[in-house]
Amino acid sequence: MVWIYISIEILKLFDRLNFDKFKDSYDVSITYVGVDLNEQTATLAKGYEVACAFVNATIDKKTIDILVSGGTKLLAMRCAGYNNNIDIPACCGKLKVVRVPAYSPYAVAEFAMALLLTLVRKTNHAYVRTREFNFSLEGMVGFDLHGKTVGVVGTGKIGKAFISIARGFGMKVLAYDLYPDKTLDAEYVPLPQLLRESDIISLHCPLTKENHHMIGMESIATMKTGAILINTSRGALVDAGALLEALRSKKLGGAALDVYEEERNLFYEDNSGEIIDDDLLMLLIALPNVIVTSHQAFLTDDALRNIADTTLSNIKEWREGKSLTNEVCMDCPKHEKPECNGKKRK
Repeated sequence: MVWIYISIEILKLFDRLNFDKFKDSYDVSITYVGVDLNEQTATLAKGYEVACAFVNATIDKKTIDILVSGGTKLLAMRCAGYNNNIDIPACCGKLKVVRVPAYSPYAVAEFAMALLLTLVRKTNHAYVRTREFNFSLEGMVGFDLHGKTVGVVGTGKIGKAFISIARGFGMKVLAYDLYPDKTLDAEYVPLPQLLRESDIISLHCPLTKENHHMIGMESIATMKTGAILINTSRGALVDAGALLEALRSKKLGGAALDVYEEERNLFYEDNSGEIIDDDLLMLLIALPNVIVTSHQAFLTDDALRNIADTTLSNIKEWREGKSLTNEVCMDCPKHEKPECNGKKRK
């Protein structure tokens, strides 16, 4: 039996139930610890062969060294992203890292489209009005998605799912990706052209050092006046300050954000009785043409089951000494298996 330490910075009851459901079939014992995994809390994993964390963990070199010195041999991330919060080179030769690369691309893509529809048809405002028996249609004019151009940045599994949905609405699709899929029913264009020609821009790419604040003052200036921005990917892709100014000046017509650069310690928690020490977020939420949700695009029964099942399957492969299907490779600059060209992973 493998003992697993699971940091539950977001492992709420709805998530924990799925791990409890699958753990017996994978013959593991789980200890749930209600703190983020970071340098200060990594000592709590001492004696556990596996540490499991989510996107908001801070797994830097010091955290890794503490985990390794305590006997941890596998870091099992129950999420897809890792390049923003894990020092991958520091893990090399010390700590295996696995992840859940695709728990439900449809969940995220469908949520992105739900945000877009809510924003452009103002159903959130209609809901509030009619609960007060206000049936006025003043200020409720939206626009058709049919015939509009949507720019999709990132055409991995989620981006492809979103493109399929957008096609169903009769939208023209422009796409940008460092690794274009030529079989995809979309027109790949350079990023500046996509930003310039799109009525709606939806972000579906991982966060890297190169694309930090991809959407900032300069890129927003090139966009169509009245364009809509949707971000269900990573908060730091967008410069929130630049976004706020673009919305205030009416350069952009609206934004829907399921992620936010400074969401740590805010998202996933009930802060309704607190004074939020983040003026940018408060001002964004106050705008009538902005929707902010709490990083919930992934949150479906299907996705939660897949996260738990894949995470425990990754651990089983490691325990049995098998090739790790979802290992984050450390032999190449991209730290991704497809880039290794058959090289043996350490």
